[in-house]
Amino acid sequence: MDRTIALPALIAFIVTLLIGPGLIRFMHRLKFGQYIREEGPKSHQKKSGTPTMGGVLFLAGMTVACLFYIPRYPKVLPVLLTTLGFALVGFADDYIKVVMKRNLGLTALQKMLLQFLVSGAFAAYMYFFSGSGTDVMIPFTDKAVELGWLYIPIVIFVLVGTVNGSNFTDGLDGLASSVTVVVSIFLIACSVFLGAGIHPAASAMLGALLGFLCFNTYPAKIFMGDTGSLALGGFVASSAFLMKIPFLIPVIAFIYFIEVVSVIIQVFWFKRTGNRVFRMAPIHHHFELGGWPETKVVTIFSIVTAILCLIGMTAL
Repeated sequence: MDRTIALPALIAFIVTLLIGPGLIRFMHRLKFGQYIREEGPKSHQKKSGTPTMGGVLFLAGMTVACLFYIPRYPKVLPVLLTTLGFALVGFADDYIKVVMKRNLGLTALQKMLLQFLVSGAFAAYMYFFSGSGTDVMIPFTDKAVELGWLYIPIVIFVLVGTVNGSNFTDGLDGLASSVTVVVSIFLIACSVFLGAGIHPAASAMLGALLGFLCFNTYPAKIFMGDTGSLALGGFVASSAFLMKIPFLIPVIAFIYFIEVVSVIIQVFWFKRTGNRVFRMAPIHHHFELGGWPETKVVTIFSIVTAILCLIGMTAL
């Protein structure tokens, strides 16, 4: 049995679980509470004041676990650095909202520019230094496509899109965490099957998120904030590119995808007609306002992700 599948998860889980209570108490003392938008579901107003920026919790667990495996599995490093790069963008946004008491955080332009900066750095690494080429697999075939100079803009586009998808998914207690747990299991299996060498990072993320869910399931004691939600997208997208399977992201991370699409559709249709397609966007609020409790939305979205990840396995 390859211990690099199980041990990173165990290390990350234990680290996250051990530091969680202390971090939550610390954030309570500093009053690092979440601001809840008034235009959101009314049932969420009771969550106001719950500590946020909790992404630092599972990222600490993931980082500690990954450090043990970088010398033997060098591809773990770009996954970790990209994950932490997007986490820093989210941390800046959270810090402005929570500490500086500016509810909007970074401006949309600032946030997008920083996301493009991190995505560009990863794209440059993959194109110029990784030595892995610019070909990617075509799902459900045994063929690959050579992207050539298009590789860099495609990497940037996919990373930014995935990161914003994971960001929109973080709207219910445990939703983004639970969905990404399932995706992490897929990435572990895929890495082992392809011999890609990123499974210690995926395993570390799995264990860290399981530890985080001990505090993040409904009713959440801490939220991941943009610190965590942006990091999740960076983790998924960078792992996919290192395994040459970025075209599978809309399948395995379909929930990220549909969350973004639901917002785009809602905004476009409302501006065009004055009417709404969904009760509220992102789409998890549509189901919530339709009578589903938060726990049901999280469960169903996780099940959908699991089924789609199984379909994704048949595409390799």
